[in-house]
Amino acid sequence: MAYDYLIIGAGPAGLQLAALLERDGRDYAVLERGSGAGTFFTRYPRHRKLISINKVHTGFTDPEQRMRMDWNSLLLDDPALLFTRYTPKYFPDADDIVRYFQDCANGLNVQYDIDVTSISRDDDGFVVQAAEKTWHAKNLVMATGVSQLHVPDIPGIEHAERYDTFDTDPESFTDQRVLVIGKGNSGFETADALVEHAAVIHVAGPHSVKLAWQTHYVGHLRAVNNNFLDTYQLKSENAVIDGTIERIDPRPEGGFRIQFRYARTVEKVRELEYDRIIACTGFRFDASMFAGDARPALIIKDRFPEQTPAFESTNVPGLYFAGTITQSRDFKKSTSGFIHGFRYGARALHRVLSARNHGTAWQGADLELSPEAISDAVIARVNTSSCLWQQFAVMGDVVSVDGETARYSEEVPVAYVADGGLGPAEHRFVATLEYGPDHDTVDPFDISIPRVAENDAVNAADASYLHPVVRYYRDGDLTATHHLAENLENHWDVPEVHQQPLVVFVKECLAGA
Repeated sequence: MAYDYLIIGAGPAGLQLAALLERDGRDYAVLERGSGAGTFFTRYPRHRKLISINKVHTGFTDPEQRMRMDWNSLLLDDPALLFTRYTPKYFPDADDIVRYFQDCANGLNVQYDIDVTSISRDDDGFVVQAAEKTWHAKNLVMATGVSQLHVPDIPGIEHAERYDTFDTDPESFTDQRVLVIGKGNSGFETADALVEHAAVIHVAGPHSVKLAWQTHYVGHLRAVNNNFLDTYQLKSENAVIDGTIERIDPRPEGGFRIQFRYARTVEKVRELEYDRIIACTGFRFDASMFAGDARPALIIKDRFPEQTPAFESTNVPGLYFAGTITQSRDFKKSTSGFIHGFRYGARALHRVLSARNHGTAWQGADLELSPEAISDAVIARVNTSSCLWQQFAVMGDVVSVDGETARYSEEVPVAYVADGGLGPAEHRFVATLEYGPDHDTVDPFDISIPRVAENDAVNAADASYLHPVVRYYRDGDLTATHHLAENLENHWDVPEVHQQPLVVFVKECLAGA
């Protein structure tokens, strides 16, 4: 069985890429270990509530703008395949998204119950082995997600229960002292579920709790999971403790004793005792099936594959990645780790593959070469695009000017442009949506902190909130940057505030062209 494209994993990223390959009539197949699409979500999150928002009522009629508030739908041509049609819940049940992905898989070449055991290379590309079956592919795309629990190097960690396997029945924790290791959403999701039954709950980790509403990274602690913080600060026998666990030892009489080193005091190692310990320490990419020179380089404590701006392995040509494992490109900064981010990454990967293997130009359109036409096109897109909205600072729209021609290319990874993916151009404008450089350290609810006024075009570069940024490159070198003023309702189309200053900027950049 030989294909031009072989995708491993029928989760949201694998389905997204497969749908685009199917639409274009490409030679592809998807191999899925589970018995249906979206198998990961049949188990996770363990307490079955998604933190990806599902805002059904937006006030928008434009489908593109509605996708800004829909964090679960794939980018498909069928208007019936929108997740907002499956449930009205703002934080949906995980079972609903499983049902949605199974419907999305209909009509795609997905082969189920295929447990890949080995991936190697030959002269024609890749050899994929599963039991007694073998597949060959010129291009291999890993869309397997982060399927293995990341286990920290703590002596005795084997005594802890694991987030992926522990008994989630809260009543089994009645009147017990519980330690949750990990300050992410899985840790606080677990702690919050046990509040009504456990006697004492401590959530521990070496780093400070970071709140998503402040950092704008949605993988940090979400408000829907942070009720536990109230039980700590309002003295309800629970605590968030900062520091490192030096070791875990079982007690002869039952339970465990840990040696804990506090992060913010000079106190020596202290011993704390618990009845149960749960490790909620995150996940990592499983690279165990790769053999020899097919094994990709890993980064970020070996949790993710290292990738080029084209989503390709840095050391294995023809090996590509899609989905949450592409978050190494914007780790804990933007949204490539989540469906509402990586669906656009998968579409960008499809365009990369189309350009490299099929001679298809990046999606776009020719423009009239004038500052007004270029500015109007940018203004229209930043006010409607869901990709730029979701993949802030990571994806951009690009206007390339050579001679007397201008071309507008949509949704290009910024790093791909810088790497020469679109080819050379004398003049190039890259438009993104971005927060200010210090946005993650500013408390947006503290009125004593001065901030840039709404629609303040003069001080737009100092804005902390999301706003459009247009960068100008001359022969590949960054020459000038223009910030459009922030706006409370994200309407960046006020003539004297947004449109006219951008026209002036483009005109000055093109002067003498």
